[in-house]
Amino acid sequence: MPTTAFSHTVAQAEQAGRTPTRRTVDVTDVRELTPGVVRFTFRDEFIAANTEPGQFVNLYSHNPQHLMPRPFGVSEVDGDEVSLIFAVVGYGTEEFAALTAGDHVDVLGPLGKPFNIRTDADYLLVGGGLGIPPLLEAAQALSERADCHTTAVLGYRAEHFADVYAAKYADEVHSIDESEGNVLTLLERLWPGLQERGRELIILSCGPTPMMKAVAEWAAKRGVDAQLCMEQRMGCGYGTCVACTVDTRDGREKVCEAGPVFTAHQLGWDNK
Repeated sequence: MPTTAFSHTVAQAEQAGRTPTRRTVDVTDVRELTPGVVRFTFRDEFIAANTEPGQFVNLYSHNPQHLMPRPFGVSEVDGDEVSLIFAVVGYGTEEFAALTAGDHVDVLGPLGKPFNIRTDADYLLVGGGLGIPPLLEAAQALSERADCHTTAVLGYRAEHFADVYAAKYADEVHSIDESEGNVLTLLERLWPGLQERGRELIILSCGPTPMMKAVAEWAAKRGVDAQLCMEQRMGCGYGTCVACTVDTRDGREKVCEAGPVFTAHQLGWDNK
């Protein structure tokens, strides 16, 4: 079904302040950034206008036997085009990576709770591997403000696939791979300069859970607030299947509904 058939539905949903239903959109670009890592772009006016950093979208397989969607954090918005970056790790991502411009895919979103970037502060964006994409959208949103300085700290296994996108929006980009150390190595190097700026600092982080726990602990020792975008495996993506729960101070919470963004305090990772 062509995207234009949904224009009235999207307009109605936007006016009512809710996410429209699953719909078919046009794929506009699919490109390999490094072996096994793909940047996937589609056109959708509603997601482009309404997504906030840290939120995600669901993509659906064309195979009717594959019922569950795949959730992906938004990495960039350009006009009415929305980009995602993901690793090809199974039949779902293999299918999406094989699409080309002019193909169609079913999508639902934006979903989940975003980062809170309303505070007048400097922002430190700390990402690891395929947790980096949501931070790229955060850098894009923050680049539109004159009241903050953004520093991207990115860790990779090997190929630095996202530096070029981070550099479009962040004031500073620092990256490292496993041959040199990890994001904590960079944070220690950067900390004296961050202190000299004399501004409130807020960390936004996404990546493997052990990395984010280490970042949250590093931040807590320095009195820095941290927000973490969790990467739990999701089923439905909107709170029905209860497959993506995480422990918080208030008990088990569904990442797709209560998150994916949580504060370090909510998760009990700030040792307070």
